[in-house]
Order: sequence, then C-alpha cells, then structure tokens
Amino acid sequence: GACRIPSRGWTRRSRPSRRGLRRRGRGVHRSHPERDEHAAVREGSVGATRPDPLLGRRKSHRLPTVLTFCVPCRQREKKQTMYQRTYYGIPLLDDAQSFSLIFRGAKTLDLMVDKGGDREKVLYVLNSIVTEYGRAKVKVGNEVLLLRYIWNDVDGDDSNTINEKEMGKLLNRINFQIKDKNHSAVYQKFAKTLGLSKEQRKSGLTFDQCVTLLHKTKRDTWQVKPVTQLFFDMFGQFMNNNKVRKKVSAESFLRKFLQTVQGEGDRTMGDVMEIFSGLHELELADVANHITQPNYISLEQFEAYLLSRDNDIFNPDREKFCKSDMTKPLSEYWINSSHNTYLTGHQLTGDSSVEMYTKALYRGCRCIELDIWDGAKDELTGTPIPIVYHGYTMVSKILFEDIIKALQVFLMLHPKTYPIILSLENHCSLQFQEVMASQLTNILGRLLYIPDEASLNGPLPSPLKLRGKVVLKGRRPEGAADDYDTDSDAADDDTEVQSIAQSVRSEKSASRTKSQKFVTIAPELAKLTLFHGSKFKNWESSTEALTHHMHSFSESRVKTFCSRNQSHEWIVYNQTHMSRTFPSGKRIESSNYSPILAWSTGCQMAAMNIQTPDEHLLVNDGRFRENGGVGYVLKPSILMMKEETEPRMTHLEVKILSGSCLPKPGGVSTGECIDPYVRVSLFDCHDGRELDWSQTTGQVFNNGFAPIWNMEESFHFDVKNSSVAVMQFTVWDKNSLTKDDEFIASASVPISCTRQGIRSVQLFDANMTRSGAFDFASLLVMVRFEQSQAEI
Repeated sequence: GACRIPSRGWTRRSRPSRRGLRRRGRGVHRSHPERDEHAAVREGSVGATRPDPLLGRRKSHRLPTVLTFCVPCRQREKKQTMYQRTYYGIPLLDDAQSFSLIFRGAKTLDLMVDKGGDREKVLYVLNSIVTEYGRAKVKVGNEVLLLRYIWNDVDGDDSNTINEKEMGKLLNRINFQIKDKNHSAVYQKFAKTLGLSKEQRKSGLTFDQCVTLLHKTKRDTWQVKPVTQLFFDMFGQFMNNNKVRKKVSAESFLRKFLQTVQGEGDRTMGDVMEIFSGLHELELADVANHITQPNYISLEQFEAYLLSRDNDIFNPDREKFCKSDMTKPLSEYWINSSHNTYLTGHQLTGDSSVEMYTKALYRGCRCIELDIWDGAKDELTGTPIPIVYHGYTMVSKILFEDIIKALQVFLMLHPKTYPIILSLENHCSLQFQEVMASQLTNILGRLLYIPDEASLNGPLPSPLKLRGKVVLKGRRPEGAADDYDTDSDAADDDTEVQSIAQSVRSEKSASRTKSQKFVTIAPELAKLTLFHGSKFKNWESSTEALTHHMHSFSESRVKTFCSRNQSHEWIVYNQTHMSRTFPSGKRIESSNYSPILAWSTGCQMAAMNIQTPDEHLLVNDGRFRENGGVGYVLKPSILMMKEETEPRMTHLEVKILSGSCLPKPGGVSTGECIDPYVRVSLFDCHDGRELDWSQTTGQVFNNGFAPIWNMEESFHFDVKNSSVAVMQFTVWDKNSLTKDDEFIASASVPISCTRQGIRSVQLFDANMTRSGAFDFASLLVMVRFEQSQAEI
C-alpha cells in the first residue's frame, strides 16, 4: 500500500521532503469508484492551476486527501526569467516531461521528470499502484489496513518490527491510550503470550504479531462488545452441543439476520454464499477464530461484515449510477451546485483561485459560478482580458480564460461527465463579452453546447443528451436589460448586505450606475447561452415563459416564498423550468444555508459555498452520493405531481453502538488520543419551515480505535418529509479544556436512501473522501423505521 517516489531524475518545484512525498502517496486510491470515470492517474494538459514555480518548501505532512488524477503541467516559462531559474537552480520546464498530482482538499503538486526520464512510465506506475491498491484492500480487514497505513511512521528505525520503545507510538497512532508506565508491561505480557525469547522481544514484534496485538486490544475489553451481544441475541449464545457459539450457518445468517433484522426480504442463499466467500478470503488477525467450512462464518467474520461497505447504511441501489434515469429534461433533477466557485474563503477579503473549479468538479458539482468583469488589455495586442472576482470587494482576481482551460482539461480526462453548467454573472462591456465568446468557442470547441431551436422552444434537453458538454446560463435575448436577473438583483431583499460590506464596497453605487451602460449582450455570447436568467414577477407568468428562462433566488427569498404558502406553485414551476438558489450576502465568512427547503420546492440548483465544509455542505454531499455521484439526482415523484400532495412521514429510531479505527482530527499523525462522541442530526422541513434536531452520545475517553457507546440509549426523530430529509452522523473530539470540540469525520444519508437494521456508517473527511487515515473509519449503528421508506 506504499507509494515511494524516487528522488533521482525528479525536479520538485515545491520541494517537499522524500518522507513527505512518500506519505502523500501512501494509501492513495479512488474514493468514489461509482463516480463517472474518476480515474486516479490520468494524462492530459493542465490549465487548472497556476502555483508559483518559485515557492519555497511546503510543509511535509500527511494529507487526508485523495490523489484524484495525474496530468502534465501547464507550461509557465513565459513568466519565469532565466535569472530566476538560474538563481533557484530550477531547470527550464519541459511540457512533455511535466505533470501534476491533484489532491482533493489540498494544493496541487507539480512535478517534472528530468532529462532521460520517461513521464509515461511514471504515469503508468502511479496508475497501477492506485488500481492495485483498490483491488487488494477489499480483501483486508480494517485493523490490518490501519496498521499498514501507519507502519512506516511507527517503525522509526526501519527494522520492519515494532520494539518496546515504539509500542507507545503505535498505540497513540491508533488512538488507544495506555499510561506510559504500562507500555512496557503490555509489550512484555503480549510477547510472553506469543512465546518469544528475550532476544526476539528485544528485536521487536513483526507486522503479523502487531495485527494480533490490535485484535486482542479490541477484543479483551472490560465492556461487553455490541457485536458479541448482537451475535448471541440473534443466533443464541450456545450451540446444540452446549458450547459457546463461535460460528453461524448460512441458513441462520439469511433467515435470522438478513431477512429479519436487516429487512432484506429479497435476499437468497446465493447472496449469502457470495458474502461468505468474500469473508473467507478476508485477511484478519491470526488469533481470530478461523472457519474453514464454506457455509459457516465466525464471530470475527460476522463483525467484519457488519463494518464493511456491503453493510453500509446508505442503500447501494440508490448509490449506484442508473443511466436509464438520465433521459428526463434537466428540470426533473437536483443538480449539485456551487456558489462563487472561485473563492477560497471570505466573500469580501479572501483569495480567488482557478483551482477551486477543479475542486468543485471533483466534489461532484455540475453547476459552477463565474463573476466576470472587465479587466485590463494585453500590452502588446490590445486584446481585452476578462477577469473573475467578487465585484466591489478586495478579493484577488483570476483570468476567465484560465477557468475555461481548467474545464477543458477536466472534460478531456472525463469525457462522459454529465453537463457542466456555467452560471455566468456577466458584468462585462461588449468588447470583453466578445472575447469571452471567442475564448469559450476556441478552448472548448465541440465541448461547448450551442442551443438549437428545439431546446429553446420545447422541453429542456436531458443530461444524457448533454453528456460531456458545457452549458451556459446567463443572458439569452439581445437587449433584455430590464428582464435580466443577476445574483446581485436577486439578493436585493437582503437589506443588511450593503451595511456589512460598506467598508470594502464604497464605490458600489457609482460602479453599479456605470455598469448600467453595459447591459446589452454581445450576439456572439448570446447564441452560446441556453439558460436566460429572468426577473421574477409572479408564478403564473413564469410558468408560461419559455422553458429556458429561469430564476435565481437568495436563501431569504426561498423562506419568504415558503412562508407565504407559495411552495406548491414553485413546485409546479420547477417541473418544467429551472431555479437556482444561493446563500445570503450576509454570509460574508462563506458559511452555508440548508438546501433542504429549496429541494422541497423542486429547486434544481441549491448553490453552496464549497470552500466551507460545514454541516449544510455535508448534507449536500450526502444527497449527491446518490446515482453514482455524477451530480444529477432524479427528483422524487412527489415533486412531479400537479396536484398538491402531503409528504410522507415516518418515525426513526437510532442507536450508536460502536466505532472503528477513528482517526485524529484532520487525519494528523501526532497529538493526544481522541475522546470521541457522535452527534446525530436530522435536517428536514415542514409547512414551509426548516426543521433540524440533533442528539448527542456521551464521550469515550482516550479510545478512537474501538470506542463503545451505550447500547440502551436510543435517539428518536419524527421525519416530516422523508423525500428530502437527510440524517447526519458526525464524530467529534471532545476538548473539555477549551470547549472547542474538533470535527473528525461525518456521513450524511438521505432518509429515502437509509437502510434499517444493524448497519455500518462509512465516514468521510471534510473533503468528502475516504482516503488515508479515513479509509477505515466507521460507526456501527442500529436503525429502525416505524414504516417503510417506499417513495410515493
């Protein structure tokens, strides 16, 4: 599972240490295998990032991120003088020998193979490592994977063993605390149990022996393990020969567990034998009770199944991509959407980055936003240079052209991506718009969708028809100044926005007056645009408008419409037309609003600030795990009914039983052992109001490796709208001194996608990935519904 990148023949412009490079590569894998061709290592040409080639050393630490893909670097020699390159000892860049490693949630690492090296071989090797790791890890138990992940860091002397001094570091890394004075006693006692001689004890424990130690650490607890108790409750504590039960038959597993407890009535004996076959191939600790009979599994194998992805609380049928569902008009889908995509942080004083577009796309966003303004003109040619930034603020500026090149690279690597919608907030004069149109057509070429009469005068095209295309949202009719609606116009109801931003927007009024001269749309850009943003007057006239006319609303307008009992009128409008909602301008620190209310009205695009992984963004992530993570989820049938229909309600009971392999916050390798607790939240809506409830477990002290919670404690939730409600499990590290608890991991599961029974909750980091230290993290929970979650 380790990826060691050789130092010979490499030029590292960011120059992390060898140990840092090795750490970045270890455990690299695809986080969403169902997602559309998200290969881990790919070839292409990059225009997505423009890191300073003269930066100094970056911090070398483990990144809790996933290597998304590998592409050749964009050539930057024009911006680098010979003097600078000579001074820093950096060779001239060769585009044919350069490539980039793009990490989810971290900066891109640009590399170049030196003269005599073969970039294609490097790409092939990296891709092979990622592919083989993905295949192999499904045959290895979580404790074994965890130990392989931390082994090189814990084995400080590279002896390939763990000695007595290193034992404390190993236990700290797995988040299992034993007092320092007891490390030696634990080590010596375990070594004696294995029958090791004094010389062998001095040399240290082998990898397999350490796996056995981890297994014993988890097994030999004073608490009753939930899995053991459940095993005995379901199958009986004693077998027919009066011996304590250590195994279960395929027939009992099917009848007493799958069909009765899990509610999987359609399961067959063939399904069970396939599960058993995989469990018999699974690498577990040697001390585990191994069963050789193919129609039996042990308690340890049963526990491995409970914690596995196959037993995930998220219904695999809903998570799986369904191509047949992609043939409806665009208005019949929820679409993963981003707001002010270029921003890395604060709305008024932060930075803009082209790389944020790549991050948004790999997070699954398929509607991204650009605020385009007049920039300077090229000093040599006089060509206008459109720029993107948050107008009238202090945020930095980036080039419109660079963003379009980033999209071109992404689509080249993922040609089967479902349509990417560019929400253009166009503040440019005519000559800059003409350049925008030219850059769109020249860079994207056939990847740019140019609307035809059918799409303008009839139903909207389907995601399948637009697959691999970029679709524009902006201004369609020429001279439609009075009808056009921008995010700024749509947010006029946020009365506090101007006062909050007054210090950095002092020229706003004058500039806005001046910008009125530029309301005319360039014909070259208009003909490329499908969606025309129009001002809202009333639902009747909006519904009668052409289907490519759409509205944008701030979050406060969403609440206003719903509070005035206009939800059903909006639902009917959204059956044939498009709506986009976005955060209030008062959220200057880039926090997020709950998308639940917007989804309940059938609104397709609830745009989020993806740079802020708060609870509402994680809700959005959970929604778009559906349908293979392609960014398009077919709306439930209740939102496609013409008559007003009451949403389906249900009652939900949740028990948090235990956890497994929980990492430290951020996946870091140092620090105290965590004191984890779990918060269970329900995000829902009813009668035009947002509803959310949270309930919390107690903390478990100094144990993230195998924490156990109170099996008798139940959390109860009344779900008002099961079609849109989302349940969220969040693990936090309790900090009793500062009361500033730290986020560890989470998982958000739509109620409509939730499976009942004893289920694992596969946990994700803040970047919505399961990689590095988060690859093995999970919870074991029990879920019961008062009634079935069948969709109306």
